[in-house]
Amino acid sequence: MAMIDIEDRPSSLWRDAWRRLRRNRLAVAGLVIIAALVVVAVFGPWLSPYDFLSQNLDLRNQPPSAQHWLGTDDLGRDVMSRLIYGARTAFMVAVGVTVVAVLIGVVLGSIAGFYGGWFDRFVMWFTDITMSVPQLLLVVVINASLKQPISLWMEARYMETLNPIWRNSQIIDFVLVFGAMALITWPPYARLVRAQVLSVRRRPYVTAARAMGLTNRLILTRYVLPNAMGPLIVAVSAGLGTAMVLESAFSFLGVGVTPPTPSWGNMISDGLRVWTNYPHLLAAPAAVLAVVTVAFNFLGDGLNDALNPKGQK
Repeated sequence: MAMIDIEDRPSSLWRDAWRRLRRNRLAVAGLVIIAALVVVAVFGPWLSPYDFLSQNLDLRNQPPSAQHWLGTDDLGRDVMSRLIYGARTAFMVAVGVTVVAVLIGVVLGSIAGFYGGWFDRFVMWFTDITMSVPQLLLVVVINASLKQPISLWMEARYMETLNPIWRNSQIIDFVLVFGAMALITWPPYARLVRAQVLSVRRRPYVTAARAMGLTNRLILTRYVLPNAMGPLIVAVSAGLGTAMVLESAFSFLGVGVTPPTPSWGNMISDGLRVWTNYPHLLAAPAAVLAVVTVAFNFLGDGLNDALNPKGQK
């Protein structure tokens, strides 16, 4: 019996897309960098050479050396260890924010595009209002108005239970960062999904499904949404990098993740104040953030070419 060559196997959208993606060297490089980021974020505590909170004032602002590959900061903390733990912060924020934003966008955009009418007009009006508000202003308002009430509520829970988890300020930071960033990043996903659903719902197989008597809910979830996911996957890959940059920008401005929790944004903010004397404190986190952001862009471009081959030149 003749052997069947792998190239002769029945083709499918995802198999063909994966084949085209593998041929894109920049996309593969981006995928490798992102995979390394995931490994560092998950296994950071075991990979870091020092505790990210460990201080040694005798080794303040040391340049890179054999003991501290990326030097130390103004409190004698190892910069490399803080960068590694900062990868976990960046990854958690990027994934958490993107998942929440995509869920909101998919639900609102798909219902608006499929059913139309007053709900469609309301969703589009609401997305316009949300996108017109300056992002930084919205995040500052959310932090200023909610941080103190949440802190007081958590302190009350601590007094009732004496459970130290209620005094963990990281919980407040992540809740506010996730919520604020999700509120400013969902509209593009809603618009994209709505546009795709408007296109797909006119396809012949959707008309055939209606003629068979299938419910609108079943048609939307089984036939319309799966065929509208291609552009959304591309948008999500780019959105992960955007979420990392936004979190770093907000932390840089003091309205994101606050010290002592390491964040690439607050590390850049700290390094910017002393970069003339200690450039390694700024160069290390800025370079890591730049490389990861470019990797997400490369992957997004590669996915766009793989899933939309007709759009290639």
